[in-house]
Amino acid sequence: MVNSIRLAQSATAKQPQIAPRPFLKWAGGKHQLIGQYLPYFPTDYCHYYEPFVGGGAIFFHLQPERAVLTDINHELINVYRCVREDVENLIDRLEEHREDHCAEHYYQVRSLGVSQSESLPTSADIDRNLDRAARFIYLNKTCFNGLYRENSKGGFNVPLGSYKNPVICDPDILRADAQALQSAQIEVRSFDRILEQAKNAQDFVYFDPPYVPLNATSKFTSYSRYSFSEADQIRLRDVVVELRDRGVKIMLSNSDCPFVRELYKDFNIHTIYATRNINCNAEKRGKITEVLVTSY
Repeated sequence: MVNSIRLAQSATAKQPQIAPRPFLKWAGGKHQLIGQYLPYFPTDYCHYYEPFVGGGAIFFHLQPERAVLTDINHELINVYRCVREDVENLIDRLEEHREDHCAEHYYQVRSLGVSQSESLPTSADIDRNLDRAARFIYLNKTCFNGLYRENSKGGFNVPLGSYKNPVICDPDILRADAQALQSAQIEVRSFDRILEQAKNAQDFVYFDPPYVPLNATSKFTSYSRYSFSEADQIRLRDVVVELRDRGVKIMLSNSDCPFVRELYKDFNIHTIYATRNINCNAEKRGKITEVLVTSY
């Protein structure tokens, strides 16, 4: 109740003056590709689902009235909930990180670690949730390329990025996003549980899974300690097929490679041009093609 009152008061006193957009730097994020996606968004749906929410670029662009945002990453889901429920206290904590930021502070914060339990702390653990969320955003804004990667024990292990003045806290974006998230359902769930909710043509599901690696050096798809394998890609395709057969509107992003094109050969496949900077070989960074799969 206290959080709800504070959010309502802050919303009245500090109405966001900008449109919502991703508050995280997310490897493979779709914010820069929205213009290419515009022709393919459906216009007639009631419920929006995003099972791999990541940076949430599509959600923040569409701003659907009824949305379900899910991911298997407990820490990511905690961040979204904290932005929605207590953005002002989260901003305060991020400002503290901004003031303390240096290499020593980064590695100290990174070394603290977070236990990836099977469930999020209860709402009674308000301070712990906020500390975790602020840690996540701080590391995201200052680590190499905004990459999220965990070791086999679930520990965040990305090195410090080489930024002169990283934007660790943007209060205007956070407040705008807090407003956009007010009506969203935000849960920890695996992607296949979408079958429990999306039922018919009134539902629109956007899948942005970890991409199929294009070569042996591009395995940044394992953003959590639970890697997303070829078998998972096939399982995802089977979920997409079942949803399509129900009449659900499906949009899916992935790598442009023969494996993906074969998986979705019975769907509409559109070519998207993207700029990607995550490659150990600088000469291989730059423009690449991706696919956008639609069922309609």
